[in-house]
Amino acid sequence: MFTSGGDSPGMNACIRSVVRTGLYRGLDVYGIMYGYDGMIEGTIKKMASHSVSNIIQRGGTILKSARSEAFMTKEGRQKAYAELTKLGIEGLVAIGGDGTFTGAKVFFEEYGIPTVGCPGTIDNDIYGTDYTIGFDTAVNTALEAIDKIRDTAAAHDRIFFIEVMGRDSGYIGIECGIGGGAELVMVPETRTKIEDVVKSLKGLRKTKTSSIIIVAEGLDCGDAAQIMERVKASFKDEEKEFKVTTLGHIQRGGNPTAKDRLLGSRMGMAAVEGLLAGESNCMAGVMNDHVVYTPFADCITKEKPLKSDYLRLQEILSI
Repeated sequence: MFTSGGDSPGMNACIRSVVRTGLYRGLDVYGIMYGYDGMIEGTIKKMASHSVSNIIQRGGTILKSARSEAFMTKEGRQKAYAELTKLGIEGLVAIGGDGTFTGAKVFFEEYGIPTVGCPGTIDNDIYGTDYTIGFDTAVNTALEAIDKIRDTAAAHDRIFFIEVMGRDSGYIGIECGIGGGAELVMVPETRTKIEDVVKSLKGLRKTKTSSIIIVAEGLDCGDAAQIMERVKASFKDEEKEFKVTTLGHIQRGGNPTAKDRLLGSRMGMAAVEGLLAGESNCMAGVMNDHVVYTPFADCITKEKPLKSDYLRLQEILSI
């Protein structure tokens, strides 16, 4: 097993579950350090039950993570296969996002090593699962910061633009917006226009002296700082303070929530048991509280839309 791409809280819970499920089923379990790079370099170690003691509460990943350019080449994948063959490794558990699954899909097609993935990304943008490992923790981390920013926004009658992560997905943004009582949420899926933001803020002045606008990264109209400057230009005749806060990588760290610990543990077990049952070239996800296996091809190519009732709820609650 290995972790690849961006880290997310709950990956260690998944690693722990893979190791102990494998051992419980009488398997030899190996941990590959630094993702695909470690596979190429042969940085692989045999895992025991005590190898994963006291890690379920920790963020990050004990196996480390990296984005591998070498694995994108045929030569790199050939070296990786040779290293796995040396140890007699017969199956892989890949913990990561769509980039990780893309590499796993190509590797399977070339060498046929059965692989089951576990969706580890804070973005919650993977098709085939209701939630990804780390998403719940990221939302709660962001919410804690948003609550504190709202205190100072209210004290000084300020308008805050708060940028959250999510790449091309607005899941963190919309859940933070609803949970944090934001007046406006800007996510890639809705393509909010700057003039609409200005209109909303001017309409809210009648009832509110401060406002929080959640800005998801990946917007076509710019980042939070650029959007703030454009909105601010429409208020140049008014004495109104505008501020920007980019939460950044704090959303990736910290102790995973109970939900992410449980989700990671459940998916780790599902990956190992899926391999034993003949599942391959797919991801183990949880939908409607049931474990499902989705082909990597679908996970990579199909979009996971925002829940439409979330968008409607945000609009209703912001008045």
